[in-house]
Amino acid sequence: MSPTEGARLFREAWIAAVNHHFPGEPKAGYVTPWDDTPQWEREAAGAVYDQVRQFVEISGGHASRLSREQRGRFVATCWTAQMFKHFDDPKPDYVADWPGLPVWQQETDVDIFDAIEKSLG
Repeated sequence: MSPTEGARLFREAWIAAVNHHFPGEPKAGYVTPWDDTPQWEREAAGAVYDQVRQFVEISGGHASRLSREQRGRFVATCWTAQMFKHFDDPKPDYVADWPGLPVWQQETDVDIFDAIEKSLG
């Protein structure tokens, strides 16, 4: 999968999971289609996709044995690193640790990990 395809897969998994887990109507920015996604966010999505892909491959396919929380925490941590990369002073909500994330976002991060893992076969 090309870097752009990986980033798009991440974004599409995010949108699907937000639509599934977000209580009520999600903010428009949460479900912005790929073509309207800002460049920094595309780059961040691609970087996190690549980190999850490498993690799954390096585990020899055993990442599936991680708990839901472990899978979601991995995505959340990778995303937080991207927020620090792209913003000098990110909003606290952008860099919150796992316990500080709302449940819908935790579930979304797990779904993203699972979607990436599934795409690898």
